[in-house]
Amino acid sequence: MKKEAIHLDDWQRILFGDAPAEFLLEVFIRTSLIYLILLIVMRLLGKRMNGQLTNLELAVMLTMGAIIAPAMQLPDRGLLSGVLALLCALIFQRGTNWLGGKSSKTEKIVQGTATVLVKDGVFQLEQMVSNRMSHQQIFAALRSENVYNLGMVKRLYLEAYGMFSIYRDEPGKPGLSVLEPSDNEIQSIHEKPDTDTLACTNCGNTAPAQPQPNSCPVCQANHWIPAVR
Repeated sequence: MKKEAIHLDDWQRILFGDAPAEFLLEVFIRTSLIYLILLIVMRLLGKRMNGQLTNLELAVMLTMGAIIAPAMQLPDRGLLSGVLALLCALIFQRGTNWLGGKSSKTEKIVQGTATVLVKDGVFQLEQMVSNRMSHQQIFAALRSENVYNLGMVKRLYLEAYGMFSIYRDEPGKPGLSVLEPSDNEIQSIHEKPDTDTLACTNCGNTAPAQPQPNSCPVCQANHWIPAVR
């Protein structure tokens, strides 16, 4: 569009664009049809599309969003091209799931695998870095499951679809607190300091308070605080 054709008081262009006003009715019809077709495709994709998505499922969802917009809004685009693209996305997703069911190697490539972020109460720092996970993100996930220190955690997995799975260590042991340091009231309810044990603030590894430890043997950090139960 040329600069000379732009006028701030041109409400016909602002509201309707270059298409005639009658095209609004066509947009309504197109959107209604695409919406019904999309509901059918989502139903065929399965219940997983309504829950936490894997990388493949997220890619399909984003692809469908890009597919349906032109078919609904552009007057020079027919509906059949959008419907065909939706069917291709459906076939691709179904086909990839079928291949994953036949081959565990294919499933790992497409879906990914779970990652251990906490093992026996200790952060797996290399895995955290590779998955771009911060300490605070893990602390928040543990607090949401009523876990108050790392000593209560046997394993913390980051699943392939992005959710956390927590396996508790019963009966638990002293560990690094995951509660907010400034919230003394909650700390006094759920935590009891263990004066005989220190916890590394970087990785959560624990060591006897006496003799005073130097650098952490796991991560080589040198910042210790009292562990809690």
